[in-house]
Amino acid sequence: MNVQKSGGSLYRVAMGIVIFLALIGIAAVLRRTLTLTGIIKTRVNPRFGQFDIGLTLNPVLTFVHIMAGGLFMILAPLQFVPKIRMNHLWFHRLSGRILFISGLIIGISALIMSFKTTIGGATETSATLFFAILFLFSLFKGLYHIRRREVALHREWMLRMFAIGLAVATVRPIVGMFFAFSKLSPHEFFGIAFWIGFTAHLVVAEAWINYTRNSQNQNATFVK
Repeated sequence: MNVQKSGGSLYRVAMGIVIFLALIGIAAVLRRTLTLTGIIKTRVNPRFGQFDIGLTLNPVLTFVHIMAGGLFMILAPLQFVPKIRMNHLWFHRLSGRILFISGLIIGISALIMSFKTTIGGATETSATLFFAILFLFSLFKGLYHIRRREVALHREWMLRMFAIGLAVATVRPIVGMFFAFSKLSPHEFFGIAFWIGFTAHLVVAEAWINYTRNSQNQNATFVK
C-alpha cells in the first residue's frame, strides 16, 4: 500500500489529518478502557444522563472491540507511509497481517454491537451494520488482491477499509457538535452522526483513490 509522493503538500495535509484522527481514536480507546476498568467514573451528561449504558452493560464485547480498534489506529496509518513500504517491507507485511486480524475482530464485534450497545436506535444500527459489512468486505477484498499480487487494487480496497475504520474518530467531534448546537437527545442524533461521519470518509476515500489511481497503476510493484 503505497501512497504516491507527487503532490507532496496534499499528501502531507492528508497524513496530518489521518494522524490527528488516529490520535482521537487512541484517546477514545484509552478513556473507554479506564472507564470499563473502573479507574475513572462513567461520564454522566447533565442533560441526558448516562446515554451509553449499553457499552458498560457489555464490557467484554466493548473491551475486545476497542482493543482491536486501538491497534488499528496505531498500525493502519503506517501502512500508507511510502518509506516504510519501500525500505522496511518486512514490517509492512507483518503489521499488515496483524492489521487484518484486528480488522476482522473490529468488523465482527461491530456487527454484534450494532444490536447490543446501540445508542441511536434503528438509525445507528443501520449505519453500523452497513459500514461494518462494507469494512469487512473491503478487508477481504484487500487480502484477495494482494494474494494475487494486484498491488494497486489491494491499495484501493485497503484505503476504503481504513477510511471506514478511521471514521469512528470523526464521528466523535460530530457528536460533540450535536451536543453543543442541537436540542436533540443522543438517542435521536447518534445515528445521524454515524451516517454523516462514515459517509463523509467513504466519499473522501473514493476521491483520493481516483486522484491517485493513474499514478498507482503505472508504478505498482508486485510483492513477492
